[in-house]
Amino acid sequence: MNLTIATRMILAESAAFPKLMRVARDAYDKFTAGQQVDHRTLSWMVREASRKGLYGVLIQKHGAGVFDDMITVLCREIDRQAPVLSR
Repeated sequence: MNLTIATRMILAESAAFPKLMRVARDAYDKFTAGQQVDHRTLSWMVREASRKGLYGVLIQKHGAGVFDDMITVLCREIDRQAPVLSR
């Protein structure tokens, strides 16, 4: 799974949540254009999807394996971009 598909999965289920839908659509548009999406935006999108209860819907619709792939792809991108804090 790639970032575009992972973002599209959240976008497809976010119609009831306008702000999440706007952010997911913007991220999806950037990914389809070959651009990078900031880790803070992706982090917010993942957290907000969880808070709005979309994880259960995504698991039910696509299965646990596909859901795990989606979250893994998004979290790896967040981790790749996020700065490492020094102690």
